[in-house]
Amino acid sequence: TCRRRTENPWAKMAGSMRLKILTGANWPSVMPESVPKSYPRMHHDLQMGVNRITKRAVDLVFSAFGLLLLSPLLLMLWVFVRVKLGSPVLFMQQRPGLKARPFTIYKFRSMTPARDDQGNLLPDAQRLTHLGRFLRSTSLDELPELWNVLKGDMSLVGPRPLLMEYLDLYTLVQKRRHEVKPGITGWAQVNGRNNLSWEDKFRLDVWYVDHWSLGLDMKIILQTVVSIFKRDGINQPGQATAEKFKGSA
Repeated sequence: TCRRRTENPWAKMAGSMRLKILTGANWPSVMPESVPKSYPRMHHDLQMGVNRITKRAVDLVFSAFGLLLLSPLLLMLWVFVRVKLGSPVLFMQQRPGLKARPFTIYKFRSMTPARDDQGNLLPDAQRLTHLGRFLRSTSLDELPELWNVLKGDMSLVGPRPLLMEYLDLYTLVQKRRHEVKPGITGWAQVNGRNNLSWEDKFRLDVWYVDHWSLGLDMKIILQTVVSIFKRDGINQPGQATAEKFKGSA
């Protein structure tokens, strides 16, 4: 009598697909050789999509909670600015956001609109008031930007939104800072802030773009709180605020 041979379906599948062993950082995994070469890229894009959704959810929760919790402080600051500096209370300006698309940023005013005889604004040092110096040194002038975060113009963490006029001055690498949403605080802000040169700020911004993670965001937020209490890097040396960017050499 002939005994019928029973084939192992798993062995047959393994043979037909020519399994390749790929060793990971901790555990080995098995992936068929027939998987398209685009799989790693697809997996990366999917992961980045999930991360972006998670980051946006964190921004929504924290900005909404922050606006609600800080509403008495925001109202008090509104009154102080209105009494000391007059109207308007908020400073509003077009800034480049994600992919350099312009949006309107909101901050508490810290300077007067004083001008010279020719109608030009006076230097920052002459327009910055005592209240303005206090708001800037404690970063309280940035609190209205929580509304920008809630709207989706900004994120809690990201490269700071600078002036529209700087866009034409960036190098190709520096322009990469606009690959993510701008933030209220960022990697450059907790690593020197205005004590840094413009080139160092942009280098740190691009580093953040390439290494972003939720864990890094949490680290930056905690370091920001420490920096606010220490009042580090508020102004550039010899400047009332920050010197304008004039392009990289």
